[in-house]
Amino acid sequence: MLDIEDSVLLVMDVQSKLTNLVHEPDILCHKIERFIKVFQILQVPILWTEQAPDKIGPTVFGINELLFPLVKPIAKRSFSAWACEDFTRQIKETKRRQVVVTGIETHVCIYQTAADLQAHGFEVFVVADGVSSRGQFNRDMALARMHRENMTVITGESVICELIRTADHPKFKDVMAYIK
Repeated sequence: MLDIEDSVLLVMDVQSKLTNLVHEPDILCHKIERFIKVFQILQVPILWTEQAPDKIGPTVFGINELLFPLVKPIAKRSFSAWACEDFTRQIKETKRRQVVVTGIETHVCIYQTAADLQAHGFEVFVVADGVSSRGQFNRDMALARMHRENMTVITGESVICELIRTADHPKFKDVMAYIK
């Protein structure tokens, strides 16, 4: 189960040129924006990557606007963020071991990063309704593979409820606004 004191949100590669090609891009962006707002309310660290931003461009406006300048994007060229020195340094600096992963593409960057994180001792939670690929089949196959490889595939609502644990949490009403 997620622990608010041990979690970090990873927003991966939600860039304009990629996002326009994935399955249900508007729904995906809306969900990721909600996760970002919840993690900000709960003051849980957020990491943010961009795949080859010089070629693919910046993160989509709504997500970029929520994150920048509080969080700076980590430019990467490898599919796995773990292969990027800036990413590994920043995630280690959080001193947190649970990584909630959202973004694109599920079968490439999400999977490879999740597998590397798990191999390095992190507990990985892939948000099923917070990831996408160019085709739904690729997304579904990658989620099934991650599940088989003992990564936790979870819904966004479950993430939020696990983080706050109780209706008595001081931020309960603020956070629940993003579930309704």
